[in-house]
Amino acid sequence: MQARVNYYQTSPKAAQKYIDFNMALSQSEVIKEIKHLVTLRASQLNGCAFCVDMHVKEAKIDGERELRLHHVALWRESTLFTPRERAALAWTETLTRLPEHGVDDGAYDNVRSHFSEAELSDLTFLIVAINGWNRLSIAFQAIPGSADKAFGLDKAGL
Repeated sequence: MQARVNYYQTSPKAAQKYIDFNMALSQSEVIKEIKHLVTLRASQLNGCAFCVDMHVKEAKIDGERELRLHHVALWRESTLFTPRERAALAWTETLTRLPEHGVDDGAYDNVRSHFSEAELSDLTFLIVAINGWNRLSIAFQAIPGSADKAFGLDKAGL
């Protein structure tokens, strides 16, 4: 596979604004708590090899247990996630695969029972952000591992 377009170079202003958007999200405590699970799960659902590769490495560097990373794909059957993490993963799946008739009250009520309004808003913005990155990486065929050195992901030892 060969990358199609380097969107950072081709659209530097838009890329920088999107990076700034992501950096603003990273200040949220709820994002620090669950970002690895959410970004990995959305990337799995979207089939984004570049982002799955990146988020596994980021999670490992930040101390996430490898077994939990393996279990993200089967989180419903796993006992390794808290109810709050499970709610975040369910919300991630709902918003990544938007139902034909919108998000039902049950899905909203479930996630809302675990997150404050502010946390839920931040979580939702995180899901919006990762879905956008997935679409950019898939459209332009970003090569998994190609940015490891630039992003410090070579420290993951994978």
